[in-house]
Amino acid sequence: MGLESSSSVAFILSLIGGILILIGGIASLMWFMLNGSTFWGMMGGYGGMMGGWGWMIGNYGFPFGFMGGFSLVALVSGVFVIIGALMLKSRQAEHTTWGIIILVFSIASFVGMGGFVIGALLGISGGALALSWRPSSSAS
Repeated sequence: MGLESSSSVAFILSLIGGILILIGGIASLMWFMLNGSTFWGMMGGYGGMMGGWGWMIGNYGFPFGFMGGFSLVALVSGVFVIIGALMLKSRQAEHTTWGIIILVFSIASFVGMGGFVIGALLGISGGALALSWRPSSSAS
């Protein structure tokens, strides 16, 4: 029971972490799409009087700047963590591969807030459990 429950715990932690990362990515992406990419400060934010990086990024189909890009990283990371968790549950023999994918994308999600940080930590915990889990042998 201990080994099988370890696999379920890895799946549950990874899935919850991936969902939180995805929600955090959507929330931050919506924030930067609605409020723009500047940080409010002196003379129009960090963009300054001349618009900062907006001339380079905003005119080429990416209207919300670097911070929006970080949000996209979180969004993609959340999707991959969720896929990794689902594949971990359905293909337990490949737990090492899916554990690595969950770990890598959970760590990458820190770039875009990491699912309110708790999502990334849950994903890292689930990925580590997936890597350390050993399937029980059928011959006893």
